[in-house]
Amino acid sequence: MVSEELLLRLNDSEYKNWLKAGRCLLILKSGLHPFTSQHMRGFHRDLLTHSPGLRRPCETNACRPRGNKPSWACRVCSEWKTLILAHHRQPNVTVHWDNCSPPSWGTDFWEVAKAYMPRGQGKVKGANQCDASALLNLINFCDYFQTVDPKIVREVIQYRNDLMHSCELRMKDEWMRRYQTTLKHFVRQFSHVPQMATVGKEIDEMLTVDLSVCVSGLDQMDAATAQGLECDSFGQSRAIVDLVSQWETELLQEKLQELLHTDDDEDAETRDTEQLKRLGGFLQANRDLGERFSAELQAIDSLQAR
Repeated sequence: MVSEELLLRLNDSEYKNWLKAGRCLLILKSGLHPFTSQHMRGFHRDLLTHSPGLRRPCETNACRPRGNKPSWACRVCSEWKTLILAHHRQPNVTVHWDNCSPPSWGTDFWEVAKAYMPRGQGKVKGANQCDASALLNLINFCDYFQTVDPKIVREVIQYRNDLMHSCELRMKDEWMRRYQTTLKHFVRQFSHVPQMATVGKEIDEMLTVDLSVCVSGLDQMDAATAQGLECDSFGQSRAIVDLVSQWETELLQEKLQELLHTDDDEDAETRDTEQLKRLGGFLQANRDLGERFSAELQAIDSLQAR
């Protein structure tokens, strides 16, 4: 049975904007997976070709960052660190070394890629496990991505941050119009990547689809056409609402994972606490979401009790 809470959320235009904008990020990351994998594999190969000494194994096999500090003494891993920074567009920003396993740099190109990503990537083994934020930051910070304008990448990152840090989970129509324009400019940078042509089309469809529902009937979706979201029967309508619910779950899960990840930065921790409080209130106010994310709500309660 489709929950009445979900149907009510889908009749809130600004919440629908948040949901649709977030779904665009999920579509975008699927197109970036093969592109980033291919480029980082080539980047890794070029580094090994120009610096054959990097092929040597870690001299201790025990080089590990302590927290986020590059404290290893091995000459091979230190050389890797130097080269990673040399190809970092902003080496003075915080580099999350704790994402990486330095002894694997010589054999695993994705361990190198993670040095250019936000925190929390330590267990990620490939592009297909990354969210949009991780891939966008990789493209922004690693100078091997020469065909993409970093300014446009940073604009998409800013919109992504606006979206995921929205305490109310609601985005205004004007924000959506600017977001759509920026995504169009971004996707245009990848005209040479076949997968991104499909991504651009799917994003356009998602941003124009109407996800409204008829609350009185609890079963009829109005004019949903994106990605096959066309319904003319009860069964199709239920399937569509179930699909939208799945998108919603993915977005909320990503937001929860980001907020629940511990951070040593005191200001960030204060900000996350306030967002967690508001998000916890939203989940509790929507019974279906409260049940789905009961474990995360317990974690939020535990953090707030400290």
